[in-house]
Amino acid sequence: MRLRLPAERPTEPPTGYKIAYPVLSQDGARAGFTGVSLGGALPYGVLDDASCVYGRRHRPPARLCDCGFHCVHDRAAAEALLCTAEHRAAVLLEVSVLGAYIRFERGFRYARQRVRTAVAGPCACGAAAVALADAGWGRPGWRALAPACAGCVHARMSVSPAVFARLAGQGLRVVTRGGTGPAPPAPASGTEPGVPELVAEAALLQARLDWFQSQLARLGERGAGGGERG
Repeated sequence: MRLRLPAERPTEPPTGYKIAYPVLSQDGARAGFTGVSLGGALPYGVLDDASCVYGRRHRPPARLCDCGFHCVHDRAAAEALLCTAEHRAAVLLEVSVLGAYIRFERGFRYARQRVRTAVAGPCACGAAAVALADAGWGRPGWRALAPACAGCVHARMSVSPAVFARLAGQGLRVVTRGGTGPAPPAPASGTEPGVPELVAEAALLQARLDWFQSQLARLGERGAGGGERG
């Protein structure tokens, strides 16, 4: 006779942690995330239902399949994944585990989730991030984003953490941490931007302006040199 564990009846949704890449839709109207391993080809929203990546018709999480959302119990275990080279540009997500779930020793596999907080690390150069900028890759219809500082944004397509949170909706909070300079956290979606958020937006605009001015100056030098040679 095979014994089964008793069904859980939590009074509130369990909390889990995972890493993912922030993504922006092609038209710039929606924001979401895409996973780093199984299911990475299927971007998801802040509040979303899992689907079987193998195209089977069962409802995740099926016991004889590995479909469904995945997360770990321990925040430190999720943060450790950010140390690997291929995941340095990912963000840390704090999620609510909703619907049916299967509990494992290190985490959950589950049917539905709500992303409550996304934590972005520093820019690749080490400075504090003020924006989420085009990472140079993506999924069909979605551009992947990576944390970027004011000096590295240049003319790349980018959004501030506050704008990303507003586009994602559902009360998502996006915060930044680490780096060599200050980077204020973004407010919850639906709130008016305060002084820290406006400062971050101004820094992003100033970085773009500086880049355009340097390009204009370079073109001007080339034009002057060409006139002398003529």
